Amino acid sequence: MSSEITLFVNPTAGRGRGAHAAQPAASALRAAGFSVRSVVGGDGPDALARLRAAVHAGTGAVIAVGGDGMVSLALQALAGTDVPLGVVAVGTGNDFARALGLPVREPARAGRLAAGALKEGRIREIDLGRVGGTWYGTVLCSGFDSRVNDRGNRMRLPAGRFKYDLAMLAELAAFRPFPYRITLDDGPVIETEATLVAVGNGSSYGGGMRICADAVPDDGLFDITVVGDCSRATLLRVFPRVYKGTHLDHPKVTVHRARKVTLEAAGITAYADGEPLGPLPVTAECVPGAVRVLS
Repeated sequence: MSSEITLFVNPTAGRGRGAHAAQPAASALRAAGFSVRSVVGGDGPDALARLRAAVHAGTGAVIAVGGDGMVSLALQALAGTDVPLGVVAVGTGNDFARALGLPVREPARAGRLAAGALKEGRIREIDLGRVGGTWYGTVLCSGFDSRVNDRGNRMRLPAGRFKYDLAMLAELAAFRPFPYRITLDDGPVIETEATLVAVGNGSSYGGGMRICADAVPDDGLFDITVVGDCSRATLLRVFPRVYKGTHLDHPKVTVHRARKVTLEAAGITAYADGEPLGPLPVTAECVPGAVRVLS
């Protein structure tokens, strides 16, 4: 294994925490005897191209410094390779790190953990979801939550997360369940009215909302959470329970497990790891052992 480690840095992650977090992570790696080089792109496509070049040239590991968006970019370069991924989680959501029990917003500790894992060979193979040529590590969401994302992304003001709070209020005002067609592992089509359908390789999205609370990232299966045709009042009662995962006990919530799932619904966009995938229909496949993670 090469002793040169690549820091894949998003300097704007977590309102600037990414730039500050790179230094203690790099210091921990250098103290362990590794050489460190940083990859920073001008935008997402440029950063990914630079990272792919670094992986092709040969690197001992890639340490993603940022949030779930940065991890998602790293997955596109590392899935199916032998190069392990470390995470210094300093973004807004950090759900990939949460799912794996890695430090959140503790860059020095995360750097030391990655260095120790490299020294001791503590590498865990985990599954990834794949939709076409795109990989994801946490949750693919569709329905009410993706409509909130759509609306928030169209809003120019206010800045930050508050616009998504406003988008949620607007979507609640126009709330209605959506007619879905769901196919699990090439089985019969399930036709149902649903508020949302989430396909989890990891357990949470949105900064700790445990929508697929029992998902395990190395069991070869997705957890598919279907929130049924509940009323606006029921949705408001159930929604706060998602942070503890107790929503899964509600009679309007059903969980399936499958290796492959196809979702069809008109006018719905799919998001994975918080990034837009495009309109339904989509087919997601769980690929066992698709990436190696420093743990």
